[in-house]
Amino acid sequence: MADRVTAYLGLGGNVGDVAASMQAAINRLSEDPSCKVVAVSRVFRTPPWGPVEQDWFLNACAEIETELSAPELLDLVLRTERDLGRVRDTRWGPRTLDIDILLYGDGTVELDNLTIPHPRMAERAFVMVPLADIAGDVMLAGRTIRSYSEIFAEEGLQLSDAVLSA
Repeated sequence: MADRVTAYLGLGGNVGDVAASMQAAINRLSEDPSCKVVAVSRVFRTPPWGPVEQDWFLNACAEIETELSAPELLDLVLRTERDLGRVRDTRWGPRTLDIDILLYGDGTVELDNLTIPHPRMAERAFVMVPLADIAGDVMLAGRTIRSYSEIFAEEGLQLSDAVLSA
């Protein structure tokens, strides 16, 4: 691949066989000639976030190398979500699969439908703890991902038995 960019994705869900959906998403990204999945974090069980009462989530992060622009990568992850059964009907509600672009290279992206770095990632244990598994030394706003993840030591995340592979 020429002109590759390293990007980090957050994956999660709480409906159906979430681990299988996340692995299927990773496989689809790997099969795309413009992407290469480099690493995948451990999988964590995480309490639901937001105003909707629902089951716990499974969350993980993936590191990819891609030739796609950030908007093209967004199109790919949204298409992957849809193809794997994601329906968007309730904000912060239950979902089969959610894929967020957390970081794209070391730059920023400000578009109507995409902001990178993800604007609330540093506030969310379900993002920062798995991301620290694969990107602990990466800097975000002058701090390492690992240092952010340490803030969430008491947030109730549990290591899942599920294992994902790149």
